[in-house]
Amino acid sequence: MDLLLEKPIESLNKELTFTITGSKSESNRLLILQALYPELEIHNLSNSDDTVHMQEALMSQKNHVNIGHAGTAMRFLTAYYSSIEGIVTITGSQRMQQRPIAVLVEALKSIGAKIEYLNEEGYPPLQIEGGHINATIVKLNASISSQYITALMLIAPSLKNGLKIELAGKLTSRPYIEMTVGYLRSLGVTVNWSKQDTAIQKDKQILSEVIQIKPLDTIIHKSLTVESDWSSAGYWYSWVALQEIGYKLTLQYYFKESVQGDSKLQEYYEAFGVQTTFVNEQLVLTKISDKLAQRVVINLVNEPDQAQTIFATCLALGINAHLTGLHTLRIKETDRIAALKDVGSRFRESVIQTTQDTITLTCVPLAPHDKPVVIDTFDDHRMAMAFAPLACRTSLLIKDAGVVTKSYPQFWDDLKRVNVNITEI
Repeated sequence: MDLLLEKPIESLNKELTFTITGSKSESNRLLILQALYPELEIHNLSNSDDTVHMQEALMSQKNHVNIGHAGTAMRFLTAYYSSIEGIVTITGSQRMQQRPIAVLVEALKSIGAKIEYLNEEGYPPLQIEGGHINATIVKLNASISSQYITALMLIAPSLKNGLKIELAGKLTSRPYIEMTVGYLRSLGVTVNWSKQDTAIQKDKQILSEVIQIKPLDTIIHKSLTVESDWSSAGYWYSWVALQEIGYKLTLQYYFKESVQGDSKLQEYYEAFGVQTTFVNEQLVLTKISDKLAQRVVINLVNEPDQAQTIFATCLALGINAHLTGLHTLRIKETDRIAALKDVGSRFRESVIQTTQDTITLTCVPLAPHDKPVVIDTFDDHRMAMAFAPLACRTSLLIKDAGVVTKSYPQFWDDLKRVNVNITEI
């Protein structure tokens, strides 16, 4: 499905309120914990494809599981299936079979897991014979993906003797680890986490972090509620940033004390004239200024999912940007750094330079194009939604627009509510 997005016919004077689905990051963690502790009840689960795939896999009685594009599900389920009795083959889409998983697999094998690569070494599909984890200490590189670490943390309390996770290198996406720690502790799990200021040398490696998780038989809280997804809120921060002073939008079910790292959006979008206020469990976004920075420099090592959204906002407003800490973007649904350079270069007056983990944008404010700008999505939901707010400045042709179901299924319906003219072609 391709969609033509055209500039709103008229601006909206009334205030709108949106309800965004629960965080898939929170939902997927809680689903693994629920599988290990069935008495747990979860409220406001995400309706994203990733979470649906996770639910279907956990409920399936089959020994062959296909999780599509759901990278989080691949990582978490690999650890989960390794921790329980049974033999399971887990695979995914063609892109998923190109996304590396060797760091996690080798870590699991080092503590007794039996896992085989069925095609290319280091990549899915995998055959897992579960129930053989017997060691209590595991080591892995902390700088590649926080999801590998979280996968181990989630199964740790269900293991007979718990697990000590020794991390080497600089930890990436720290807020996602903090999210996992928070949920484990809320269920009654004892988690001891020594951070970078206590780095020690062991076996000729510098251990920057050590996470010790004790076993737990019975959880203390039987019900938890998922906060709405801050990653998805980013698209509406971008939309509000592109509007006139006084424009206001409200998002439902957000907590001032959030466990989601992308809540950092509140701070980042101040540079784009957007004010954030909380009213009960509502997030109110208001455009309060058009005196914007000429250039922003942001390290997104802890919020990499916001790179595309912030890049697109800067492109539209003509704000030069230097975004760093993006090394994990190379192994996402697509190579997101390459995708941003490709698509961003289709807009007039933009110069884009990239390295392995940075992207630098030099541009002028976006003006209407003679023809719709083609936005290839590369099987990546965030490419579609990050660029969509630019429809208030110029027409866009979003290719394979259905990809948004991965994280925000009702996104196009919500965009229509702000008067974007959307036509399927």
